[in-house]
Amino acid sequence: MKSKSGKVLIFSAPSGAGKSTIVRHLMDIYPFLGFSISATSRQPRGDERDGVEYYFMSDDQFKDGIKNNLFVEYEEVYSGHYYGTLKSEVERIWAENKIAVFDIDVQGGMRLKNLYGGDALSVFIMPPSLDALRERLTARGTDSPEAIEKRIMKAEEEMSHSDKFDLILLNDSLDRSKEEIAGIVRAFCDSSGSICADLR
Repeated sequence: MKSKSGKVLIFSAPSGAGKSTIVRHLMDIYPFLGFSISATSRQPRGDERDGVEYYFMSDDQFKDGIKNNLFVEYEEVYSGHYYGTLKSEVERIWAENKIAVFDIDVQGGMRLKNLYGGDALSVFIMPPSLDALRERLTARGTDSPEAIEKRIMKAEEEMSHSDKFDLILLNDSLDRSKEEIAGIVRAFCDSSGSICADLR
């Protein structure tokens, strides 16, 4: 099932680049967007709730979903931790006649772009530098120095794939990045027929 647009927005970035903050801003200002909640086999963290931050599944449930072709895409991001996009989630958003928004890792973003092709706008959010990224991750206070260095190594590899995305958004100023991406998303929505007018 598709909405009038059948369009999707894909946002990917290294950890700490500001992706989730930018996506939350877009969700706050544009009612024609529907956020695609990912499924995961990892345990909830902190006050995360099922069906809000993620759909939490057991390892067996996730593997059964793979066997039964329930996912648009999936990946074992870390050993024993699966993440994926349920087909039912995209159908839910399209049934509401909205554009589906994905906040997803880089490999997943590339897979979704390959799947949806011209119906997708894929955006890579680029940190100003690896040093700036290290500072942001350190300021979070949630990871050990060793874990941060692992994230930095992964970020460097992920950044090498940025040219596979339709657009690279350099997030050296959050306010400017929010303003820039808001205009880009609005133009993408306007190219999707009457969906914007219907959902303003």
